[in-house]
Amino acid sequence: MSIPEYDSLDGLGLAQRIAAGDLSPSEVLEEAIARAERYNPRLNAIVIPMYDHARARVRDGLPAGPLRGVPFLLKDLISPYAGVPLRGASRLYRDNVPDHDAELVRRYKAAGLSIFGKTNTSEWGILPVTEPTIYGPTENPWLLGHTAGGSSGGAAAAVAARIVPFAHGGDGGGSIRIPAACCGVFGFKPTRGRVPVGPDASELLFGFAIEHVLTRSVRDSASMLDVCHGPEGTARFQPPPREGTFLGALERPLAPMRIAFTSEPLLPGTTEPHGREAVEEAARLCASMGHQVEEVHPPVDAHGFARDFFLSFCAAAAGELEFARAALGRRVRTSDVETSTWLLALIGRTMNAGEYTFARRRLDAAAREVLRFFDRYDALLTPTLGMLPPPHYALQARGLEARLQRAVARMRLTPVLKLPRLIEMAVNRAYNFTPNTSVFNVTGQPAMSVPLHWTAEGAPVGVQAVGRFGEDARLLQLAAALEQARPWADRRPPLVAAD
Repeated sequence: MSIPEYDSLDGLGLAQRIAAGDLSPSEVLEEAIARAERYNPRLNAIVIPMYDHARARVRDGLPAGPLRGVPFLLKDLISPYAGVPLRGASRLYRDNVPDHDAELVRRYKAAGLSIFGKTNTSEWGILPVTEPTIYGPTENPWLLGHTAGGSSGGAAAAVAARIVPFAHGGDGGGSIRIPAACCGVFGFKPTRGRVPVGPDASELLFGFAIEHVLTRSVRDSASMLDVCHGPEGTARFQPPPREGTFLGALERPLAPMRIAFTSEPLLPGTTEPHGREAVEEAARLCASMGHQVEEVHPPVDAHGFARDFFLSFCAAAAGELEFARAALGRRVRTSDVETSTWLLALIGRTMNAGEYTFARRRLDAAAREVLRFFDRYDALLTPTLGMLPPPHYALQARGLEARLQRAVARMRLTPVLKLPRLIEMAVNRAYNFTPNTSVFNVTGQPAMSVPLHWTAEGAPVGVQAVGRFGEDARLLQLAAALEQARPWADRRPPLVAAD
């Protein structure tokens, strides 16, 4: 590793050094590859290397975009890159190699990014941990042996370990914010419609999901949103209007905000003391910055919302199996996917059209009520997670429960899956870890995890901040102010600090 300052430079910093001629795109790419080769054997963050492909693009000349030469990683989910496998961390798609780029990838390339690999994720991005059978678990650079979160866990680990300054992720229920909190980096979910989803889709996961990046600096997230933002003719949701650039917004003063905060979970689950301490500390910090801060809990029917969101994911899993059957021209076997994925799809298959439609209508009504809450508040603070990152596989079924799940999946005992208690157990397992993120996928609001707190043992604890629909710039302004007040860029995980 031959660029000592690489550790301390964010993406914009690297781009500026390259533009000034102090560094070349080739030098920076080789530095990133060297770091990947050093740390990835421990982390398992990068699962599809594209090193030679990236070298060829650099030799041919990268576009003169605002981030020319900055090394970058794509998540192995959703956005195709022509000629590179897109597996979604699933055995079912092991041989899937798309022949075209996603619109988002086209915009990344036009910005001059040097894309040199794809990162680990949970199968189809379903679980909030990154432990797919096909690739194995991604390690948390701060807590080896513990989850990096999910589903963008590979991206978060790579950014935290200083392999790249930022990496692509996606968020359909918290999958940018959850791993950002686990790995002590900044994770921003933009407003629905802000980032393109074509050409293969007009919406992602009923509009719940959106792609963006995990970063070490707020300004990198703003800059990448400038790169990605813009209309797309085939998209169902078009981007809300903006004034100027998101990066430029960080230079403008932030007007005082009315900020609500709660340490109580929004959905069924608990908040461990570290999370409570983190959000209360963040609330005090915001008050000291001149904002009006009030402790108040938003109106969410916790159990009803959790049930309906879970059933929506089950319906999506069932739909994906049907899509795969048609695309592959064969029946999908239980051995093609993980047991948990198969069970979710089976639950989805037990729903009739009326049940599914009613669940979606209840979610829509719940979202409207939450959005009305933001008529009174500019932002809401919550703990990002309900607990610290658990050990690998701690959230998965074990023992008798795991054997029962495999039996149900193998024999397709769909009537058993309709028992309310089984659904409740599955819902509670997920939401004990992530009770606060998925609400804002349904509302479509911008939301972020900010690494503001650290335990005495050095584990990161994220604070979630949520803004009004379409007010991404204002939320990023708040993030920049928090970053200035409590900087985190110099914190390095033990894996990196030991070098």
